[in-house]
Amino acid sequence: MKKRYTLEQKKWDSPATHAMPEHSCVPASFTVGNVRIAPATVLAPMAGVTDTVFRRFIKNASQFATPSPQNCHPERAQRVEGPAVAFDSTIDVELITTNQQSGCGLIMTEFTSADGLSRTRESKRKRYLTYYDDEHPISAQLFGSNPTTLADSARIVQDCGFDLVDLNLGCPAKRVVSCNGGSGLLRDLPLIERIFRTVRAAVTIPFTVKFRMGWNDAEIVCVQLARLAQECGLNAVALHARTREDGYTGQARWEYIAAVKDAVRIPVIGNGDIRTPEDAAAMVEATHCDAIMIGRGAPANPWIFRQIAQYTASKEATGVGAYDIPTDQDRYRMIRTYFQMLVDEIVQEEAAEAARAAALIASGQVVNGEQMLRAQRPRDCVGKMKQFAAWFTHGVPNGSTLRKSIFEARSGPAVLAAVESFFAARASRATDPSHASADESMGLEALGAGCD
Repeated sequence: MKKRYTLEQKKWDSPATHAMPEHSCVPASFTVGNVRIAPATVLAPMAGVTDTVFRRFIKNASQFATPSPQNCHPERAQRVEGPAVAFDSTIDVELITTNQQSGCGLIMTEFTSADGLSRTRESKRKRYLTYYDDEHPISAQLFGSNPTTLADSARIVQDCGFDLVDLNLGCPAKRVVSCNGGSGLLRDLPLIERIFRTVRAAVTIPFTVKFRMGWNDAEIVCVQLARLAQECGLNAVALHARTREDGYTGQARWEYIAAVKDAVRIPVIGNGDIRTPEDAAAMVEATHCDAIMIGRGAPANPWIFRQIAQYTASKEATGVGAYDIPTDQDRYRMIRTYFQMLVDEIVQEEAAEAARAAALIASGQVVNGEQMLRAQRPRDCVGKMKQFAAWFTHGVPNGSTLRKSIFEARSGPAVLAAVESFFAARASRATDPSHASADESMGLEALGAGCD
């Protein structure tokens, strides 16, 4: 009997383990319309996760890892035939032709309501579509069911300078499906066709779609939908190889990604159950997809894109894929940097709001600027810190202690102080490996986020 779907169920169910594929690696690049994406890796759009801070954090996550041959992934080394091969730190990942950069090739925004975007005043749209120059190439994802509204919102996205626009046909959340958005549209292919054609006619930037296999096992429409996208002029498709009814349960069925790839000429991006570089390479080998997309694996392991690049580069150079795993200090720098980015973003938002209030007061448009500022002040970042603490502290010995300190904090600076205190205490005492906490495992199976 199929497990009942709930939005909270975002863990991996007994995830499959893939050995190092004999031939395939993630491609060096792929092209969507006129946008070249290198390497062929995509950060999936995830509600409540892929804001501008997290996107930039993932783009630059390679800076938190210190290449070291002693730090090679031990499980991978045990699985390959012949002697275990550690990652060679002399290999220049950026110069190996199979991966031309060590970060993520394409990042995507959280999904944005087309209805909300079209009704929002131009001065407030930046809140929904904020990004920075170092995020290119970047795609904005929209959801909705009205072709005209989606086309209007796609034009807004294009005018904001995004490189691509994407349509969400995959989110299984009840609140989205009840509005006939996300995966709810998979039961209405004629409406999807009208949306495809209307949006395609409205913008010149590449237009893509992310979808699931279908509503349930009795209504699998992914091949038909991919062909429809190609006929309507879309530039690429991304398939999360589960149905809406599956939610996040069970194994992603990669054979449907292969079926979609066989059915169309436009690029196909595979999504579902990629937790390691071996998983990414195995998907490419099994499906021949043009690129891979990672959702839950990114907040669980922010180094995943760097590791894929290392794996690909080392396999190209030596014939054996290898990659680093993060050290305790790598995790400290990663947690500290991400939390500081959140604090800095809040400071910038507050400064921008204060400047806007001052300008409106000076122009006579408002009388009580202080009241306006209080009404529009962004929320403190501590909530986001606590959300990410559950992911980032897995793999940190005695991480439960750090999580407890973070959850008890009441402000962003207090969270930063808790992180500093925890790692300072760890550095000041010798750690006995025999007393290592169970937190030392990556614990990826216990993690999850957003719409993968």
